[in-house]
Amino acid sequence: MNPLRVLSVASEIYPLVKTGGLADVAGALPFALEEEGVLVRSLVPAYPAVKAALEETETAREWPDLFGGPARILAGRARGLELFALDAPHLFDRPGNPYTRPDGGDWPDNALRFAALGRAGADLARGAIPAYAPDLVHCHDWQSGLVPAYLHYEAGARPRSVFTVHNLGFQGQFPRGILPVLGLPARAWAIDGVEYYGTVGFLKAALQLADRITTVSPNYALEIMGPEAGMGLDGLLRVRADAVSGIVNGIDTGEWNPASDTHIPATYDERRLAARGRNASALRERMGLGAAAAGPLFGIVARLSWQKGLDLLLEALPDLLALGGQLALVGSGERALMDSWATAARANPGRVACTFAYDEPLAHLVQAGSDAILVPSRYEPCGLTQLCALRYGAVPVVARVGGLADTVIDAGTMALAAGVATGIQFSPVDPYALRAALRRAAQLHADRPAWTRLQRNGMKTDVSWRNPARQYAALFRGLVNERAGADR
Repeated sequence: MNPLRVLSVASEIYPLVKTGGLADVAGALPFALEEEGVLVRSLVPAYPAVKAALEETETAREWPDLFGGPARILAGRARGLELFALDAPHLFDRPGNPYTRPDGGDWPDNALRFAALGRAGADLARGAIPAYAPDLVHCHDWQSGLVPAYLHYEAGARPRSVFTVHNLGFQGQFPRGILPVLGLPARAWAIDGVEYYGTVGFLKAALQLADRITTVSPNYALEIMGPEAGMGLDGLLRVRADAVSGIVNGIDTGEWNPASDTHIPATYDERRLAARGRNASALRERMGLGAAAAGPLFGIVARLSWQKGLDLLLEALPDLLALGGQLALVGSGERALMDSWATAARANPGRVACTFAYDEPLAHLVQAGSDAILVPSRYEPCGLTQLCALRYGAVPVVARVGGLADTVIDAGTMALAAGVATGIQFSPVDPYALRAALRRAAQLHADRPAWTRLQRNGMKTDVSWRNPARQYAALFRGLVNERAGADR
C-alpha cells in the first residue's frame, strides 16, 4: 500500500506552542498515523517558539506580500515533527499566547493572521511547493477554516479536505467588510458560502465547504446537531449530517505514562498502586494541603471557564468538604472564577488549594497523586484530562456530555457487577447532580476493593492514539479513493 500524504494545517502544535487540546492532537496524531502508512506534514505559523525549534530549515515558498508583508514557508523538522512554518513576521512574530495580546484581548488583526494560514494551506495543498503534492489536507478549528474556502472558490484540481472541529464554541467571526481583503470572490458572501449571521465566519466556511467534517468524539458529533450544543450551526450540521463523524482523541501514552513519568516522585503501574501514596503526599506538600483526610483527594486540571463548569463546583464545594474531601486545582482562565476560587482557598486552608497557571509537571503530579479527577464540564467535545486520569489511576468524575460520556464507563450497579466500570458520570450538569456524584465518589472510595477495581480498569483502558489513528487513516483513504473513482 502506497503511503498517503496528508497536509495538516493547525494554529498550534505540541510541544512547540500550546494553549489547549488542539495542540496535543496536532502534535501526536502525525506519529500515530505514520504507523498506518499516512505521512503527515504540518503547516503551522512560525511563532517565535516554532522558529527557535526548527532544524535544518530551507525556504520552500515565498510571497512578496501576504496580507500586509512578505512571507515565506520554512521547511524543516522540530521534535521529530515534519513541518512547514509560515514565516510572516508582521503577523506571527509576537511573544506569548498565539491569539491574544498581553492584556488578554484578541489581536485586532486575527482575521488576517489566520487568513494567511488558510491562504498558505490552500496554496500548499494545490502543489505550490513542486516537491510536495499532498493527497489530502486536514484542517483543525476555525484558524484553518479558510483553507476549504480558498480551495472551493478557485479553479483547478485540488485535493480533498477534512475539517476537524475541536470546539464549536470558538468560531472566528469577522466583519463583512473584510471579505474582499481576504481575496474571496463576492459570490462567497452567501448562505452556502462564508456568510454567517452577517459576518464572515471562518468556522462556518469550513463546515460548509470541507469535503468531510470530523469532531473529537461520536457523542459530540451528535450533540452539535441539536440547538443546545450547536452554537447556531446545528442547522448546517444537520444538512451535512452524512459528511459528519466523530473520532475520539487519544493521548501520547509515552508522555503520559505513570510507569516512567519523570515529573512524579514515585512511578507505578496497575500492580503497584500503593506507590501513588508518595505522589499524593508530594502533591499535598506542593499545593499546601494538610494531611490526608477521610475522604478523597480530588484534583482538577482545567481552563477556568463557564464551559468547564467550575462555578458549579464552587456551589458543590461545601458538600465535597463535608465528605472529608480535599481539592487541588491547577489552571487559569476567567478572572472572576480565579478570584472566586482564590477566596474559597483562603476560606479553607489545608483543604482547598489553587495554582492559577498551567504547569505541565504539576499537571502530571495532580494526575498521579489525586484519588479522583473532577471534570464537571457543561460541554466537552472530547476532553483529555479524563483520558490522562484513566491512564494514571485517578478515578474520573465527569459530566455525561460529549467525549466524557464516550470515554468513561459509569460505576452503576450493573457495570460494577460486570467489573467494567472506570469512573463516575453525572447528569444533568447542575450542582445537585454534581453533589450526588461527589457522594458516590466518597462512598466508593471508602470501599477500597471497589475503588481499586475502578483504578485498575481505567489503567487497562487503551487511551492511546492507536484506534483513533486507524479511523482517521480509513477516513482519509476512503476520501482519496472516492476522488480517484470520480476522476476516472
